[in-house]
Amino acid sequence: MKKVLFFIVLVTAALSCKQKPEEVSHKHTNALIHETSPYLLQHAHNPVNWEAWHPDVLNRAQEEDKLLLISIGYAACHWCHVMEKECFEDEEVAKVMNEHFINIKIDREERPDVDQIYMDAIQMISGQGGWPLNIVALPDGRPFWGATYVPKENWIKSLEQLAELYRTDKPRITGYAADLANGLNAINLVETDTDSEQYSQEQLDAAVQHWTQYFDTFLGGHKRAPKFMMPNNWDFLLHYATTAQKPEIMDFVDTTLTRMAYGGIYDHVGGGFSRYAVDVKWHVPHFEKMLYDNGQLVSLYAKAYATNQNPLYKDVVTGTLEFVQEELLDNSGGFYSSLDADSLDEHGNLEEGAYYVWTEAELTKLLGKNYDLFKAYFNINSYGHWEADNYVLIRDKSDIEIAEQFNINISELKTTIKKSLSVLKKEREKRSKPRLDDKILTSWNGLMLKGLVDAYRYLGEEAYLDLALKNAAFIEREMIRDNHSLFRNHKAGKSSINAFLDDYATVIDAYVALYEVTFDEHWLGLAKQLLDYTKEHFFDKTSGMFFYTSDEDQSLIRRTIEVDDNVISSSNSMMAINLFKLHKLYPDEGYGSLSEQMLKNVQKDFDRRAQSFSNWLHLVLYQNHNFYEIAVIGEDYRTMGSELAQTYVPQSILVGSQSQGNLELLKNREVPGKTLIYVCIEGACKLPVDSAGEALEQL
Repeated sequence: MKKVLFFIVLVTAALSCKQKPEEVSHKHTNALIHETSPYLLQHAHNPVNWEAWHPDVLNRAQEEDKLLLISIGYAACHWCHVMEKECFEDEEVAKVMNEHFINIKIDREERPDVDQIYMDAIQMISGQGGWPLNIVALPDGRPFWGATYVPKENWIKSLEQLAELYRTDKPRITGYAADLANGLNAINLVETDTDSEQYSQEQLDAAVQHWTQYFDTFLGGHKRAPKFMMPNNWDFLLHYATTAQKPEIMDFVDTTLTRMAYGGIYDHVGGGFSRYAVDVKWHVPHFEKMLYDNGQLVSLYAKAYATNQNPLYKDVVTGTLEFVQEELLDNSGGFYSSLDADSLDEHGNLEEGAYYVWTEAELTKLLGKNYDLFKAYFNINSYGHWEADNYVLIRDKSDIEIAEQFNINISELKTTIKKSLSVLKKEREKRSKPRLDDKILTSWNGLMLKGLVDAYRYLGEEAYLDLALKNAAFIEREMIRDNHSLFRNHKAGKSSINAFLDDYATVIDAYVALYEVTFDEHWLGLAKQLLDYTKEHFFDKTSGMFFYTSDEDQSLIRRTIEVDDNVISSSNSMMAINLFKLHKLYPDEGYGSLSEQMLKNVQKDFDRRAQSFSNWLHLVLYQNHNFYEIAVIGEDYRTMGSELAQTYVPQSILVGSQSQGNLELLKNREVPGKTLIYVCIEGACKLPVDSAGEALEQL
């Protein structure tokens, strides 16, 4: 215990100081200049002798018996920039780092496999984590010390102490590292559960009821700050409320989606969501915008719109996709990763949120006679005030309430607000934009592709399908190798890094969804090929789960098995759902039994932590309620399929063809001169009908 406490004492708490950035100097250049990651390139001219994560670097550390200093962050990370300015651009700091350590910089978005392990390590050491994530490890990569943001003097002192301790008491260090490595492996164990029964609807009801104690029924989301949007939580609850007929849960989902759309976390001027809100009312965001959030939220709001036709939800989908196309779309059809939280203010200083906030004086001048209405609509008052003279736009009343307050009709209100926001957008475009992280990540593009498909499916806008097809083709062309393995990253025309399980899982899911709205078996075939590749190279027969890394990649300390659903659903939960759905189309492949076993392996945690397994819980609903295969065959299959697809039916998968297709569900069902719909369960079908309405009645 004493040695554990010793290392915990060394972990330094983050401070909240901010400093002005200086002009970038090219006095120094390190090995990161050869990388493509914008985050790594930001550090290419530090005096620190940074290197990228590479087996050669790790081998050299062991040959030289030199400690590793591993610093992990990402391009949109505010505190990463602060620590770079205060420490990594400082020559005094660099001298200590270069003398005693081999220094490795990692973009966590490129290498989530490494980030997962060291994030677990720092949480074991200190009980908390975050970025920048700074780890000191033995030459073989086993960690023994970690911290997040550390100011200069504490950073130097800590590093000197660690280097001296390694020189004078190496057995103490290696012993602690060995214990920590054992712990990292222990917390990652998943055992095959062959004894438990299928998780029942009654158990699920109890688990959701336990979860409800954390609901913020007034402001939406969970009772805490900061508030992350957690789209997989609300996506499951939407599914649960619909399938299990829980109107009180549906009310909570509507409250959450409405409050998020009203909040400052949604960019009312330019569209799109920031990563999280620092407060309970979704007001002040941590201003970076991530592709993965926006892809998932487009899916979520499109599905919610299909359930109740709320125009607010449609506006959110439309606005978010406008943002994504304007700011994150590459000419190739791929989507960039993020926009930074920081941008230059009017004085040329990097400030968080500078691009997005407004003063009352600015708004009064820009909006003129429309200001009073705008002020009431977006709370240019104490409710919408952030800091200094700055306001973050936030709503707290419906259009109807504001229209009644100003004695105008809804149409006039919408026209005025739209005109005012257009004025602000033009003005904002004169400001210095946040920095762009223009690497293209496969898994995040998979999430965005799924968002586009759902937007087309439920809103019916052809432009969304066109964009989805362009992105799907980009992934196929640039990210899929001939052997059906994937690349993780694409930048400057070059694809690199072997993909991880989430890359496969998201693309498989998106391709299946794309098939459901196009009935083009090409996309379904690609999904199956990718799934079969993961079975061969990622599946762990011992646990019945999938490793995060392929058997063709170098292993570090452990091969992670990711099961908890977080801001992005876990790669194993996504794979389990993919297996379940593809089992319905390829029943002889054994996909269904794999999915069922994966669910059993993790269901022991559902009772007390349902929110951390929300994506898994879709499978519980699939197993406890009828899951339908809907097949459309005949000349008019596309039109009829589109009519079916517009209705939110989460307990189904949709297939279609003009004539007998390759899928078992489509064989021997064609009737010349007719377009028929078959509603089936495990291949056993009800009598065919010839209209979407009749088919929906059979569900």
